[in-house]
Amino acid sequence: MKNNLKFIAALVKMKLSHMMVFRLSFFGAFFVDGTLFLVQLLMYQAIYSQVDSIGGWSRGEMIIFVGTFSLINALNMVIFFFGTNEIPNKIKNGDLDHYLTKPVSPLLRLTFESVNPGSIPLVIASIVLILYGVKMLDITVSPTRFLAYFLFVLLMTLLWYDLQVIVRTIPFFTISAANIARMSDTLLELCLKIPGTLFKGVYKIIFYFLIPFGIMSTLPTEFITGKLSPLGIAYGCFIVILFTLLTASFWKLGLKHYKSASS
Repeated sequence: MKNNLKFIAALVKMKLSHMMVFRLSFFGAFFVDGTLFLVQLLMYQAIYSQVDSIGGWSRGEMIIFVGTFSLINALNMVIFFFGTNEIPNKIKNGDLDHYLTKPVSPLLRLTFESVNPGSIPLVIASIVLILYGVKMLDITVSPTRFLAYFLFVLLMTLLWYDLQVIVRTIPFFTISAANIARMSDTLLELCLKIPGTLFKGVYKIIFYFLIPFGIMSTLPTEFITGKLSPLGIAYGCFIVILFTLLTASFWKLGLKHYKSASS
């Protein structure tokens, strides 16, 4: 563990040094995510100018929902998105060979070699929006509950990472998984727009268990507003553990099917 932490620190340092040479790329992620952030706010502002609630969720709750999803997305962009997003290309081009010859986990290196702090301002903006939503609801949230909420957010960020790695690892077994990746992004965008509590029946099974995008912002929002039951908390933790184990197994299985550039 200690050696892995040192390796991650070295990767981050190298990436930051490289980004200071090309400063425009530093702010690129913030511009893209910031634009999406503003579009979401404008969309919900337009919706709530016509209705009082969405699925029983008030304006304040939806603001926390948007802020939570934005926070998870920003952490995703800062930490692992740009690294894991390149997995299909490295599999297809045989560049993964270079990672397999190194004395560290190839997935660990792929995860942290392309960190991008350009989205850190969006992390701050998301937290401000969450605090504004809490104030709008006029509820009292203790420091302990806030800390537990952010730990819940980190768990949901790990879940997002797990789902992204699984989708990006499919090219181990197929020629291309571009359509699957696009479908995953479309489903994620859907869950970005509406709270998971609106899903019923088979849709709840899909978005709460099979492809659990629906819980990533919904459960933390319910937690901080005091609506999430202990069973809901346990379920969220269970799903994250389940998909983390599944991701590790799927990655190992993919490596066994990998056809290197030299083969």
